[in-house]
Order: sequence, then C-alpha cells, then structure tokens
Amino acid sequence: MSTSSQATSSHDALVQDIRGVLIQIAGARLLLPNATISEVLSYADPEPVDNAPAWLLGRIRWRGWQLPLVSFARIAGLAEEQGSLGSKVVVLKALGGDVKLPHFAILTQGFPRLVTVSRDALVADAGDTEQLPHGVQARVLLNDDAALIPDIGAVEASLHEALAA
Repeated sequence: MSTSSQATSSHDALVQDIRGVLIQIAGARLLLPNATISEVLSYADPEPVDNAPAWLLGRIRWRGWQLPLVSFARIAGLAEEQGSLGSKVVVLKALGGDVKLPHFAILTQGFPRLVTVSRDALVADAGDTEQLPHGVQARVLLNDDAALIPDIGAVEASLHEALAA
C-alpha cells in the first residue's frame, strides 16, 4: 500500500469515527459526543429551585455559574432518580445559544465512559417502535449496547420553561 493510499484510508477512518461518551442514568444509558461535555463533577446536593418540576433537581455552582441540574431519567419518564454518594454530575454545553444558559448539568449514576463511535458500530434500534420519551432524539445500539441519544434542544426548551415559571 502506498503512502498516499494509507493516508486516505486513515483519513476515511477519522471521518467515520467520533469520540463519544456513554453516561449511565437510572434506567438507561445516554450517548453523547465527547465535545458536548465540559466537565464531570462529584455529586453534591443542589440548591433548590422554587416551584420546579421534579426533574429539575436544583442548581449547582460551577465556575461562577449557577447551573440547573437535570435528572434526565425523570424528564424522560424513565425512572425516579436521586443523587447519592456514587453519583456524578456531567456539565454539558448548551446548544441553544442563550448567553444566560451556556451550560447545564445532568445527574449520572457513576463516571461516564469514553467510547469510539463508528458508523459500523452504531445502528438505530429498530426493535423498539414505541414513541420516544420526552428529551430523547433516538434509540440506538452501539456495539449491541442499547443507548438513548438525548435531544439537547428539547431539554433546554424545558429548562427555559421551568426557570421562567
């Protein structure tokens, strides 16, 4: 194999593979691009938000910000979820462009796991035809492991609505 064809095939592999993160929540696993994650923190009790829905656990302090902490399992109606000793908090970059909400946090059950996501390893989960839960964009299989791809925009919209109330 010539050097130029080796470079082309390695470039093709780079285009097809992305770094992802599997995040364990109560009742499911979330799959997100690694680039959406700003930091992983140890869980600490959040400051309550008055009249908040059950899925908005409160606010946490992070780098001078007061970030809303979301229970994705609750917002999607998957399971009741509480923070505990082994829980972590994943700080995500918000995608909506709101300067007042550039990040938000999701409660997780343990440390997120880095994965390589290739086209061949990721397939839509055709076995589950029921309607997708709120905040879920797709059900997928990554190397035969079931995962949910969150709809970050829907979660942000729900956060804006909850925080405005």
